[in-house]
Amino acid sequence: RDFAVEFCSIGAMIAVHLSRLAEDIILWATAEFRFISISDAYTTGSSLMPQKRNPDIAELTRGKTGRVFGNLVSLLTLLKGLPMTYNRDLQEDKERLFDTSDTVMSTVQLMTGMLGQISVNEDVCAAAAADPALLATDLVDYLVRKGVPFRSAHHAIGRLVSVSERLGKPLNQLPIEEFRLVDPHFEPDALKIFDLRSAMALRRITGSPGTAEVKQQLARWRRILKTGR
Repeated sequence: RDFAVEFCSIGAMIAVHLSRLAEDIILWATAEFRFISISDAYTTGSSLMPQKRNPDIAELTRGKTGRVFGNLVSLLTLLKGLPMTYNRDLQEDKERLFDTSDTVMSTVQLMTGMLGQISVNEDVCAAAAADPALLATDLVDYLVRKGVPFRSAHHAIGRLVSVSERLGKPLNQLPIEEFRLVDPHFEPDALKIFDLRSAMALRRITGSPGTAEVKQQLARWRRILKTGR
């Protein structure tokens, strides 16, 4: 029954990633984040609060993951004490195998439908991404490109963040003199680091979140899903 265990193992991995995606969607749709809005077709109203929209599909997908995990563990437990021949115990594999197949297929289909009916609140996302502290690592990279060892650069930016907190000013509003007090390698061009689009364009390593790399990966997966290769 190795094939059944392997199938349920792959199903469990798919369920893991579906659950993680569902968790992101649930968080992003909350009033605290407001990054996205889910279509009414994939939400339900609250039985108590008339203003509330429950992300049911995402929550159920997250919950179904435990069921898929359970099927894998059930199969492994079923096999662990059997001799290397056919035994009637193996009749118990069907329910676990078929349930994993049905559960994963249905959640993939429903999540696909829901994702197509999600709208992104771009202004809210842009405001969240505008925090200059998100680019502190880019300041480290700036010093490294100037020849400063990474360890020293990391410590320097840590001190700069402390200065920012003490003065009550975000990093991008500190005068360049404060930067140079922390490390003399800083030049006026360091303040250009806080241009988010430029910062993302600099991330060109394969698998990085840089704009060009993300577009390349999206194109790659669209091709794979369309052609199979």
